[in-house]
Amino acid sequence: MRMLFSAQMLGLIALGIFIALRMTDQPIVREIRNSGFDLLQTIKPREYTPQPVRIVDIDEKSLQTIGQWPWPRTKIAELITNLTNAGAVVIAFDVIFSEKDRLSPSLIAKDNPSLPPNVRKELERLPDNEIPMSEAMRRSLVVLGETSVRNVGDEGTKGRELEDAPHAALGGDPKPFLVDFFDLVQNMKVLDEAAVGRGLFSVRAGSDGVIRTVPLVMKVGGVVRLALSAETLRIATGGDSFAIKTDPNLGIRAIVVAGKEIFTDENGQIWPYFTPSLSERFVSAADVIEGTANVNALKGHLVLVGTSAVGLEDYRSVPLGNQVPGVEIHAQVIENLLTEQTLVRPNIAIGYEFFAVLIPGLAIIFLVPKLGAIYSAILAVLTIGLTIGASWYGFSAHRLLLDATWPAITAIGLSILAATLNYIREERQKRQIRNAFGQYLSPALVGRLAENPEELMLGGETRELTVLFTDIRGFTTISESYKDYPEGLTQLMNRFLTVLSNPILDRNGTIDKYMGDAIMAFWNAPFDFEHHVMEACLAAIEMIENVEQLNIDRAEELKDSTVETFHAIKVGIGINTGTCVVGNMGSENRFDYTALGDTVNIASRLEGQSKPYGLNIVIGAQTAETVKETLAIFEIDLIRVKGKTEPVRIYSLAGREDLAQSEAFTEFRAVNSAMIASYRAQDWDAAFEALELLEDLGEKTGLSVEEYLLIYEARITEFQSNPPGANWDGVYTATSK
Repeated sequence: MRMLFSAQMLGLIALGIFIALRMTDQPIVREIRNSGFDLLQTIKPREYTPQPVRIVDIDEKSLQTIGQWPWPRTKIAELITNLTNAGAVVIAFDVIFSEKDRLSPSLIAKDNPSLPPNVRKELERLPDNEIPMSEAMRRSLVVLGETSVRNVGDEGTKGRELEDAPHAALGGDPKPFLVDFFDLVQNMKVLDEAAVGRGLFSVRAGSDGVIRTVPLVMKVGGVVRLALSAETLRIATGGDSFAIKTDPNLGIRAIVVAGKEIFTDENGQIWPYFTPSLSERFVSAADVIEGTANVNALKGHLVLVGTSAVGLEDYRSVPLGNQVPGVEIHAQVIENLLTEQTLVRPNIAIGYEFFAVLIPGLAIIFLVPKLGAIYSAILAVLTIGLTIGASWYGFSAHRLLLDATWPAITAIGLSILAATLNYIREERQKRQIRNAFGQYLSPALVGRLAENPEELMLGGETRELTVLFTDIRGFTTISESYKDYPEGLTQLMNRFLTVLSNPILDRNGTIDKYMGDAIMAFWNAPFDFEHHVMEACLAAIEMIENVEQLNIDRAEELKDSTVETFHAIKVGIGINTGTCVVGNMGSENRFDYTALGDTVNIASRLEGQSKPYGLNIVIGAQTAETVKETLAIFEIDLIRVKGKTEPVRIYSLAGREDLAQSEAFTEFRAVNSAMIASYRAQDWDAAFEALELLEDLGEKTGLSVEEYLLIYEARITEFQSNPPGANWDGVYTATSK
């Protein structure tokens, strides 16, 4: 519970950080948000419908035809005249004419002192090229473009006093909120006086160089100016001025120009809704000058003069992922204003985005720790999907720009945090389980218990177990040989216990404890395991095989050793199946997961009987009954083990299925059964005859039954001399454990 509370506190802290980043509008938040807005336009760009807006393009064709830029002002005058004659409503220039034309006659005379004096004087008397251009301008409606970048030494703007464009301020002074450019570069005075309007064509790109917003009204050099696009629209509609609506607390609300109220952001900017760049917007300037342009493409149109020639470097990046000529941005802005299709970034957007971060964030923080992985993932996907869906609906249906990126990132971040904390909490729980059970459960069972801790019943429970005991025979003799080399004994025991433990763990057994050279293990706890009897028996067979291989390996390793003496290790194993109590038992401070009960005691006694009978594996009746159809087993005796009054029938587990199905073992088992039946019937002669046959059959099957047969030979010999009497029940009372 405490960890859950801590996880929720961490989640709230993380949510607070996400909200703080959004409310302070950090650069990373803006960049991600802008990329999201760009994606919306890329998926669904504005559908182009023809509007009375054209771009007269100073393109590559124009430069090849007319010559390099800048052209003589007389050529510009010709361009203006031809556009006017073609019926252009207004002509706006996305270029600036701030310096004298270097091809004016007076400048040619000045730059060429080697000319004859009379030629120079004639040139000096001719008018500058700005004169015919200004005259052409006065016969038309021309808007000159201005820029905010000062070019030091511009003679055309030196000493010029800057004045505000004619406007009305409604609601307060707009200047504190306007986009502020450093200074204003104007056109030459003679041209400026001939123009009917002046518009600023400077725009600011984002940190990634993409132009997403365009100011319609701005402050430059301390004065108010309309953008080239808005000024062109004002002149085209005969407007004398424009108005700026301002809220002293919220900034610019809208501008009124050409009879339209155009809503802007707090800085007087709009978000243009772009279409892909289309050739139908463009008319080559060369065609206009040479009189070959389609008049219908110009008549009644607002004409913007700009350049797409690569060498003039007037390309700008837009949200659609491409670059367009700068003049096209102004043309698309005019189209947006005419069709009222600008994108809308409402003032309530920040409030919407705040709650889009807060509410799903809280849901993730408090619900994910209580849900499973699948439901947590569903919650995260739904949260992100709803946020993105709302943003898309607002854009596609109403041209609203609502940020889905930061709420989605917040949801993803909090989901990852919550999932990580869940994982840490679960891993801590699993680690506790592994620490408690790793010493006596197989890795597979420990993993299962860690994944499903509810399957563990703490305390004690009653269930059927198959219990196994194993012990080294003659351990005292082996240990005495290491009295001068005790570390060697430690190494041997570790190696020996490893080869015995591995089959137990591999066969899904639980190691209860190590008792010196002995092992206690059981199957079918803490989990139910259907084939626990068979697994225990197979593990016992593998343990015997492992010990035999260990003896072979050690004999080879020690054949030249002067430190250790090789002693073949022999083990005895006892297995019994029955009801036990199993669970965590001990004190409050220390406990073990162990099994208790009569079944356990008998298993221990069976292991003790493996030595006198000379058999490797001795199993109880219930164990034998379960595996008798599959494994090679034969009955040994009916004995009363030490500490028990009731006799138990015991069996030898001799081998796997292949041995059980062999003809020799089948015969051995049949003769052995006949021998025991004769023995219990006190038919000593028949029992002796069977013993003789068993000796030969034992050799055929490869079984080591010499000691087992000797026990019965000794008993029968004794009973022949001293018969047990008519009331004898055939039970042998064991005198050792």
